[in-house]
Amino acid sequence: MKRKIQTTETVRRIAAVSAIAVLGIGATACGNADAAGGAAIQAQAKNDAPQEAEGSGQTADGVTKVTVAHTQAYRPYDFINENGASDGYEVAVLKAVDELLPQYEFEYVGTTDDDLLIGVESGKYDVGTKGVWWTKERSEKFVFPKHYIGTSIIGIVIRSEDAEQIKDLDSFAAYSGNLVPIGAQNAQYTIVDNYNKSHPDQPINLIAGDQFGAADAYQWVLEGRYDAHIDIRTSFEANVLAEDGEYHDLADRLSYIDYEGIPTWPLFSSDNQALADAYDEAWEKLEAAGTLEKLQQEYFGYSLFDYVPEGYQIGDDL
Repeated sequence: MKRKIQTTETVRRIAAVSAIAVLGIGATACGNADAAGGAAIQAQAKNDAPQEAEGSGQTADGVTKVTVAHTQAYRPYDFINENGASDGYEVAVLKAVDELLPQYEFEYVGTTDDDLLIGVESGKYDVGTKGVWWTKERSEKFVFPKHYIGTSIIGIVIRSEDAEQIKDLDSFAAYSGNLVPIGAQNAQYTIVDNYNKSHPDQPINLIAGDQFGAADAYQWVLEGRYDAHIDIRTSFEANVLAEDGEYHDLADRLSYIDYEGIPTWPLFSSDNQALADAYDEAWEKLEAAGTLEKLQQEYFGYSLFDYVPEGYQIGDDL
């Protein structure tokens, strides 16, 4: 079920988050975004070399230059388009933020996951965006703004023939709860573990396993070895639903059920709290003007924020 986020006063959820390992979805989805994002949509080409960053500074008229790093192949969040330009939903939001901040001039650099994280931490880049989930460890290295930029939607892949019986995680748990194993360090493992803690009478069968490709997980579900595979929505869309997807031949046999939206954040270097505060002020104006919703529809075709649990606050258990 979709749940609308409240952007004013919020109530904290039952449990505070412990560290979620990397979506990262991530999986940057999904505790961390890099692990969840190990899905095909977020795979970075190994030979993608980071571009040279010019670094921060001031122009002749006193405007502060800001270097924004982003990943190059995480569609539709952040990527380099066919014209060689920085593109994607998160990039588009930051461009809209920049338009509202005349004291800053944003410049965009496409790079790798590792270079982005190391670069923002070291101050090489002022901002980095890559579908990052919040973790306690990252909050000690980077400045997180008050407002998240997007959402990584987590759900389960099931056999289409079971769609009448499995409609959400509760009905899946009642059906069998037989889930494809997940790496214990994967953020998705933490999400299912948290679900089980809040549903002790009917938990999902959570097994820690080795890493494997999406093809294995899909095939195991189709064979009946397992009844569901937890996945990031954009991964399923890119792998299965897209006509050029690697597993599009399975589109009629597999279905996807949404569970929850995990907020994604831009990371600011530790000395850029003022920039993060300016981002938050611009974000609130963009939200009020409907610009964020418009960009979500443009890049995804649906509202990302609708999937975030009502009352979510940074650090809440998901």
